[in-house]
Amino acid sequence: MTEHVMIAREEPVIWHLAEEEHPASPTGLGFWIYLMSDALIFASLFAMFGVVSTAFAGGPGPRQIFDLPLVALNTAFLLASSITFGQAIPHMEAGRVGPTRFWLAITGLLGAAFVGVELYEFSHLIAEGAGPDRSAFLSAFFALVGTHGAHVTVGLIWICTLLIQLGSQGLGEAMKRRVMCLSMFWHFLDIIWIGVFTFVYLYGVIR
Repeated sequence: MTEHVMIAREEPVIWHLAEEEHPASPTGLGFWIYLMSDALIFASLFAMFGVVSTAFAGGPGPRQIFDLPLVALNTAFLLASSITFGQAIPHMEAGRVGPTRFWLAITGLLGAAFVGVELYEFSHLIAEGAGPDRSAFLSAFFALVGTHGAHVTVGLIWICTLLIQLGSQGLGEAMKRRVMCLSMFWHFLDIIWIGVFTFVYLYGVIR
């Protein structure tokens, strides 16, 4: 009786690389790189202001031109806008378009109030003869504060754009990324403004 030997064949092992259903978007990393480059710009402006902050050229100094109660009110506008933006994020994550748009709109109104007060401050200083051409101190002041104000204005345009897009496109993944990028941008501007308020206004008046 012939004995049959059964040889078991090993099945080849095939390794499958797990594929992400949604590849990570480079948007977040790219935006962080942008914010770091923007931080370098503001660091340069702060350094420039620090160097010439006492170069009054016979003109007015911080104590003569800064209206601290008005600047404190403006600071409150911007910090409150950061809080209202924070209120929009949970609604965005839950996919609720209406409340997200509502809180973004409130954020935009507070940001617009901030820019309006800043423009009033600038126009008042220029009318009093304390324009950017009066001294190195005032040139650095207008450059630093004006650059921040320009960024807030860009943020307001971005908010208006998102409000329109949210109404027409809803809250898809791409839209959520845009809102989160704007959130990082807006909070970054709040942090910069705290530095401006402390280093330029408060320190300038009390020293």
